[in-house]
Amino acid sequence: MSQRVNAYAAMQAGEPLVPFEYELPALGSDDVDIEVLHCGICHSDLSMINNDWGFSAYPLVAGHEVIGRVKAVGDHVNHIQVGDHVGLGWQAGYCMDCGQCMSGHHNTCPTAEMTIVGRHGGFADHVRAKAAALFVLPQGIDVATAGPLLCGGITVFAPIAEHVSPTDQVAVIGIGGLGHLAIKFLNKWGCEVTAVTRSEDKAEEAKKMGAHHVVTPQALESGEAGLGRFNMVLSTVNVAMNWAAILETLAPRGRIHSVGAVDVPLEIPIFPLIMGERSIGASPVGSPNAINTMLQFAARHHITPDTEHFPMDSINEALAHLKSGKARYRVVLDR
Repeated sequence: MSQRVNAYAAMQAGEPLVPFEYELPALGSDDVDIEVLHCGICHSDLSMINNDWGFSAYPLVAGHEVIGRVKAVGDHVNHIQVGDHVGLGWQAGYCMDCGQCMSGHHNTCPTAEMTIVGRHGGFADHVRAKAAALFVLPQGIDVATAGPLLCGGITVFAPIAEHVSPTDQVAVIGIGGLGHLAIKFLNKWGCEVTAVTRSEDKAEEAKKMGAHHVVTPQALESGEAGLGRFNMVLSTVNVAMNWAAILETLAPRGRIHSVGAVDVPLEIPIFPLIMGERSIGASPVGSPNAINTMLQFAARHHITPDTEHFPMDSINEALAHLKSGKARYRVVLDR
């Protein structure tokens, strides 16, 4: 049986969202239909609405930080039941056959389905995804605020889980939607955390979130924050910085890791990398296993995103608030 969906869509690049209806086909054997309860708004939604990356297709229903209740499951779905509260992030399905999927790296599957690329997302009353890309929320997770964990949260958690030890010193550049979650995760991970921000207001907030130190970007780039100190510098910003200078702040075998989409090449000298066995990396969202681990970790340590809430029918107001840069720190739509 088909499913009629009421949504909000951009009809052209950069236009305000308007009510939009569409029909989902009959449920596939691996599909799950979800009644949307809450949906976070990410800067990636703004980028897709505005066609900043050049591959948006209209009408476009964005929204990829979905928390909802399962309404129907396909015949082959076993681990999700009707009535479960589930989360859906940037990816809505995987091929389940390639080497990346078979080795547990579904997030780098070359044919992974994106929730708002080539399909409609969670700015709606219902959304559909493959069961493998959905996550039953563990006990203790706050349903109303959990949506941003499915994109912003896993984006910072995945490199922490893979590259950071509990005794490490880590600097987080940018205290926004991604950075504030990185601070919370790193503090509970056991790290000594340095927040990097030029905002005095955010400096005080970062300390309340778990940062042990706060420095300005200038202090980091000048070496005033410490040379040879950090095991990781985690950048959540999309602006150019003096990466050659920041490289000198790394301890031997330290790593600069970017989850911000900087659109200019990084200028990095090779000898500090060679002599200190340092590295530079980047990553997208995490694998299903990493997302499940993050949700369990967040539940265990009572980690929640800082959120501001708008009703779904005030979606254009919510998007404008996010675009203004005033959000503290993630915006969530409630139905």
